[in-house]
Amino acid sequence: MTPRRTAPRPLPSPRRILLGGTGPEDVVADHEGRVVTGVEDGRILRANTQGPARVEQIARTGGRPLGLEVLRDGRLLVCDAERGLLRVTPSVGGPGGSGEGRVEVLVDSVAGAPLRFCSNAAAAAEGTVYFTASSTRYGLQDWLGDLMAHTATGRLFRLRPGADAPEVLLDGLDFANGVVLSEDESCVVVAETGAYRLTRLWLSGPRAGRRDTLIEDLPGFPDNLSRAADGTIWVALAGPRQASLDWLRRAPVPVRRAVWRAVRPLHIRPLPVARVMGIGPDGGVRHNLRRRRAGYRMVTSVYAHEGTLVLGSLLEDGVAVCELPELS
Repeated sequence: MTPRRTAPRPLPSPRRILLGGTGPEDVVADHEGRVVTGVEDGRILRANTQGPARVEQIARTGGRPLGLEVLRDGRLLVCDAERGLLRVTPSVGGPGGSGEGRVEVLVDSVAGAPLRFCSNAAAAAEGTVYFTASSTRYGLQDWLGDLMAHTATGRLFRLRPGADAPEVLLDGLDFANGVVLSEDESCVVVAETGAYRLTRLWLSGPRAGRRDTLIEDLPGFPDNLSRAADGTIWVALAGPRQASLDWLRRAPVPVRRAVWRAVRPLHIRPLPVARVMGIGPDGGVRHNLRRRRAGYRMVTSVYAHEGTLVLGSLLEDGVAVCELPELS
């Protein structure tokens, strides 16, 4: 079964939780079930999803936080598009908290070159961190340029506990984005946004070191990934596939560059479509949820928690919460 043969079901109407900030690109749940996210001015925020909305600042990175991962001890891994891979100790919330937290830089360069566009991270039980960098040529503000240019310069890294530097596990990825470990940590899955697929690298067992495809030909651009308690890998689709972009990526390099120079000043707005998918460990589609005119654009992250889905976006001024439909 391929994604295109699996008819989408309606995504329930989302409820917005305003944050007082723009661009909650990734959303995760802390150990108490609260949503944690980062916004474009560098703040890390925490909010409850039940009852009256309460939003707290728990840290500030000084850059642009993207992917987040909650560690077992309550600290956070933060992929910052400007500063690299960070480890954050949240401040105590409430009136007595400073809201600044403690920020440590784990990786800001690789082989002597600055780590650009650090995107998403996942941590193994024994402390190894897997993280992605989307591009070596384009930054966050020019993400569309990378997709148009088809640079395929994304990378997947591994940082072992106590190591001085990360190692490159995969390179040549087509806009490396979300990353997640399987439940048994036998493999790591990375989203290749520009290739419409989830790529899998086996870490242990008879296939250790082998790379294959978990699912391909997705109906949109896969962004951040998360894993639910039942093993489902949730995929946020930041936008639907577009025939014009697929054509452009096959065009000669001078054509791609010329088109990017022409469209860059236009600040193209994404279509008003919200779509997420849930993929099983075998690559089968468990959930395929879409809502047109959702009032929430460019869904870049999703996680499932206690019967709800929480959505994040690179553009919106809040996170969105909706019911998780039962499997049909």
